[in-house]
Amino acid sequence: MNVTAWLVEGTWPACVDALRAHAPDGAALTLLHVSDPDVPGVAHGAFAGLLGRARAGHDPGSAVEGMEAESAAGLLAEAAERLGLPCERRAVTGRAERAVVAACRDADLLVLARDGERDRLGPRSLGPASRFVVDHAPCQVLLVWPERAPDVTTLPPEPPEPPQRR
Repeated sequence: MNVTAWLVEGTWPACVDALRAHAPDGAALTLLHVSDPDVPGVAHGAFAGLLGRARAGHDPGSAVEGMEAESAAGLLAEAAERLGLPCERRAVTGRAERAVVAACRDADLLVLARDGERDRLGPRSLGPASRFVVDHAPCQVLLVWPERAPDVTTLPPEPPEPPQRR
């Protein structure tokens, strides 16, 4: 069995803990981090917008790319240490929702955390990228709360009964 955990800053510990708790013995484990290519792109664009007035060789986009790669590697290392099991570490760049779905091509299970509103139950507990992944993942999905789940009293009230026709 191949199990992938999508790790995002702020919620990754819950994914690692769920991976350790729910992955069967002997499963091939993958820790996945996705970096957004737009962040360094903005810095590259700002540099290019200076129309040659900036000093050559000091493109801040390159520095941002390096910092992003270091951050991803650090997060993956910390997650692997917390997991305490043999695993593959994958850092990819791309649109998160598409990169995660593509990375699950050979996975049997994907673990991800809720990343939206976390103070009540409901569909808004998933952000747009996570919603896309849940809807399009080519494997089973284990969706975890990054902290204790809200109480069931946070459900919205039931809709009123429709009027009966006579």
